Amino acid sequence: MAQYFLRRLLLLIPTFLGITLVVFAITRFVPGGPVERMLMESQMQSSEFSQSSRGSQVLSAEQIDELKAFYGLDKPVFEAYRDWLTKLVRLDLGESSRYFLPVWELIKERLPVSAFFGICTFFLSYFISIPLGILKALKHNSRFDSITSMLIYAGYALPAYVVGIFLLTIFSFQLGWFPMGGFVGDDFYYLEGFWPKTLNLFHHALLPLIAYAIGDFAVLTMTMKNSLMENLSADYVRTAVAKGLPFHKAVTRHALRNSMIPIASHFGNVISVFFAGSFLIEVIFNIDGLGLLGYEAIVERDYPVVMGILAVTSLMMLVGNILSDICVAMVDPRVRFDG
Repeated sequence: MAQYFLRRLLLLIPTFLGITLVVFAITRFVPGGPVERMLMESQMQSSEFSQSSRGSQVLSAEQIDELKAFYGLDKPVFEAYRDWLTKLVRLDLGESSRYFLPVWELIKERLPVSAFFGICTFFLSYFISIPLGILKALKHNSRFDSITSMLIYAGYALPAYVVGIFLLTIFSFQLGWFPMGGFVGDDFYYLEGFWPKTLNLFHHALLPLIAYAIGDFAVLTMTMKNSLMENLSADYVRTAVAKGLPFHKAVTRHALRNSMIPIASHFGNVISVFFAGSFLIEVIFNIDGLGLLGYEAIVERDYPVVMGILAVTSLMMLVGNILSDICVAMVDPRVRFDG
């Protein structure tokens, strides 16, 4: 097993290089970069003073070349990628062309926000969907199973951002029970005591948490139910019950552990997605997390921030895949990684 995970760790390197190289090359050929944006802003500013300057080039060719050299756009793709990768090894993600701040400082500022929603959604999804899936499997075809299945399928069919817009419209705009957005209230830093701040935080976070959890909650619940039903109908469970083992012990000792294998394989991927944030939900609720930062970076063509977020989220995804393998090995003793 140690050799297997060592090979997987070594495989992270070419996979990470492939992901970042492709995106880095795309950012070089997509129009509307920082130089083009500065040219457009200069032309708009100059047109306010003189109509005769419309259509003329505000910056000279030498100034444009200096701007390209400043942003590193004067080098070939592979040479520029090598320079970016060299800085990345030194934990230098570059400087934002929009905020003129180190990219790592921007990510470090937004990461706790996305991590908060990721961790809360993770616990909500797993601690509710697993017991609910077990109960649905044990009460298959009952009224409880039918009603919960209707609600779960409805939640699965609706995209998370649609759920977010619905919750925001009903409970914030019309009823006024919750704020329209933001991570915390304007008076959060003036509150004294742990509980007032906690209540303020969750008052703002409840609706986004529901939107975050709804899709994955449905998948985990149905995966848990279907997996447990499959194991309950297996020969080894029927044999254990026929030999006199009580049904609830057959479920907890035999069927349940094998049913956790699909859930365990999903574990690492859920962590990587949660910590990366959801830019649609964060845009809808105006939450300053990694998702919103990445969305703004793409819109503003802030390529250093785009590449910095890509580097962080790619590593999370790759490490999450390894965590999934570890979880499967812990749950299923039959798994061997000798091949």
